[in-house]
Amino acid sequence: MINQYGRIAVDAATKLQELRAVGFNSEDFETLLRRALTNYKTYEAQNDWLREHLATDEQNIFLFLETKQPLTQAVFYCIAAQLLGFTEVLAANGYNGVATFRQLGLPIVTVNNLHHAWYELLNSHTNNGLLFIDELASQGYFESNNHRLLFNGKSLPTYNTNDLIRESVWVETSVDTDNDGRFDLVQVDIIRPNTNEKLPVLFTASPYYQGLNEKENDAKVHDVNVPLTRKDTHQPAPSNLNQMEEMEETVEKPLARQINGYAEEASVIFTQEAGKPVDLNQYFLSRGYAVVYAAGIGTRHSDGMQDTGSPEQVESMKNVVEWLAGNRVAFTDRTSNIAIVANWSNHNIAMTGRSYLGTLATAVATTGVSGLKTVISEAAISNWYQYYRDNGLVVAPGGFPGEDMDVLAELVYSRIKDPADWLKTKKQWVGFQANTEKLTDRVNGNYDYYWDTHNYLNQVKNIKVDMVMVHGLNDWNVKPRQVYQLWSALRDLPNVKKIYLHQGQHIYINNNRSLDFSDQMNLWLTEKLLDKDVKANEVLPTVTWQDNTTEDAWHVLDEWGASKKSKYYIGSNVLTTHQNSGELNFKDWLPENQFTYYCEHFDKWRDDTITGKLPTNQIFKSETYMSERTVDGEILLNLRVKSSHNIGLISAMVVDYGDDTYLKETPTNQGVVIDRGVNFSPTDLMSFESKKSAYKMITIGHINLQNRTSSRQNDDLLPNRYVDLHFELQPTYYKMRAGHQLGLIVYATDFEMTIRGNQSIAYTIDLSKSSLDIPFTCKK
Repeated sequence: MINQYGRIAVDAATKLQELRAVGFNSEDFETLLRRALTNYKTYEAQNDWLREHLATDEQNIFLFLETKQPLTQAVFYCIAAQLLGFTEVLAANGYNGVATFRQLGLPIVTVNNLHHAWYELLNSHTNNGLLFIDELASQGYFESNNHRLLFNGKSLPTYNTNDLIRESVWVETSVDTDNDGRFDLVQVDIIRPNTNEKLPVLFTASPYYQGLNEKENDAKVHDVNVPLTRKDTHQPAPSNLNQMEEMEETVEKPLARQINGYAEEASVIFTQEAGKPVDLNQYFLSRGYAVVYAAGIGTRHSDGMQDTGSPEQVESMKNVVEWLAGNRVAFTDRTSNIAIVANWSNHNIAMTGRSYLGTLATAVATTGVSGLKTVISEAAISNWYQYYRDNGLVVAPGGFPGEDMDVLAELVYSRIKDPADWLKTKKQWVGFQANTEKLTDRVNGNYDYYWDTHNYLNQVKNIKVDMVMVHGLNDWNVKPRQVYQLWSALRDLPNVKKIYLHQGQHIYINNNRSLDFSDQMNLWLTEKLLDKDVKANEVLPTVTWQDNTTEDAWHVLDEWGASKKSKYYIGSNVLTTHQNSGELNFKDWLPENQFTYYCEHFDKWRDDTITGKLPTNQIFKSETYMSERTVDGEILLNLRVKSSHNIGLISAMVVDYGDDTYLKETPTNQGVVIDRGVNFSPTDLMSFESKKSAYKMITIGHINLQNRTSSRQNDDLLPNRYVDLHFELQPTYYKMRAGHQLGLIVYATDFEMTIRGNQSIAYTIDLSKSSLDIPFTCKK
């Protein structure tokens, strides 16, 4: 199915006006058709194409046109399906174009009004993942005249990407993170069409942009094969508030630079972006948007120290927005103090990006900065504690054991790449990193003042802009809780909120075959940055969810997170609807050779855990479901458990058991390359495909037994004494099919995410006081 949620309804007069603007104003079908054969420059070449394609299952288009037969709906959609590239689907349907369009979910209208039918066809998606009119544009249909042209509420790619202006400026921030008495300067790279029009701006804050220190990063990764240690319960968990306040008191107030004059043009230009461009940004460059990148403080060609996700880092990115909006100074270089203004900007800015990039976009939105109109954040962190810690445990993002705030900072402190700059800053940077490691406290693992300053949920009430959030429900790097908690915090605010939940891992979805995400964002930004009323708030769904059971299926939901939960009691290897009794045990220890193997192959460890091949867990399964049901939100695990030691941790997985086809978590390259303009920034078209399996992990969670009250508090833990745990697993929206079973796995060490002490700790579960609360919604 092609899911086109970005289409808007316009009246007949508007359709005719827009068709004229794009050169499709003829009332003759053959004229319209030949004009759409952009790659065929002569009449004879067009005839060849017409002879090679069918009007009916028995007649080619050339003969149909030559014999002047009436245009029927059947003929129109048979030809239309071939124009859109769905020839194989058409053939499978016996060259029934109407049936083909219906199968694909594309609009079908009467052909009595040819303009109406042709307008809808131009606004339909092709097999190559573009609107038909955009595909024509990528083939050179339009003259690249650097003027905006809207069609169905969206900007067309009419801007020349072969003549882009690329220039750098240095924004003066309001932070001094290297304590040299002057506000830090950050380099800002601008890419924009060469036009006199005032341009809306897409700004991506990317600490990765100026390069990565992979060798230094790898050397700094922490050892996770360390034992779990007991926390002191005689006094409150340590707060680093005093330490941070003492640091702040020693810093003198920095000075702003004196402006020595103004320049009309930048002094520094470049021919290629320093880092990999964001594909969504590339899509908009050809549509008359300026694109801006900044790596921020503590990166190459900028001042300052790098503190992952810190208030200072956020402030520096906010300051870039202020300059783009005309409210802050920037300079043409780092020394002359010659100022420059963004006189090409229309002062309407959107922030875009995935992962760290989307994280900083979210963070800047919480400052309420003027000029920022919307955020499109994908796989973004809203609370850094939940990224590197969880319920009092040091927990790694999936796939990156041993990473932490200081490790990520080391990766992006790209000032290392300039030898003289590194010579000047090395001593300070080493000391700065040592302090970061001390503040993050990998031994304690608790939520404290440091983590509170890196929690953007505290400032959600300051968000004034409309938000678009995208997240993978199988993203175990930036886990789904990050977006769920942001979504929940935004629920009562007046902002317009849109969320896209896909079945992928830590990925972008703007080049997906079955969902018109880029097209939807085109409509969204027309309203937010061009100030055009195109009903984007109403047209775009509130929640768009990718079905986990069917390829190319996306559904519109009203909300995410069910309020009512169904209770399952934990029995002897079963989940039941009645309370049980008894005890079950497992030991969190493996022989050294097994332990070493799974440390290196944690994917294999997870598979062997789910399939019951390891003794280090207990597995509980529900009855086989007779009907479909959906998990909507957070599963709550209630567990009475005891440890044989005065330390302990519990991990849990919820699994879908059933021999079936499951969507792969990584989309498959479709062997098609699509343009982001005319011969500009080609990108691979992707689609989620299925595979056979006997199970699928749905969600996961972890907790330190000494943090059963909260992540701030250390509770006492006595050996062989039961304690009660209540903790949420990562939120999801997951359809359980009939014939499947829901499984709960309770264990301790998670070889991918927790520390791995391989301590001989025995755990006992009291079945009479253990249960699972699941937010089930059942199919009616």
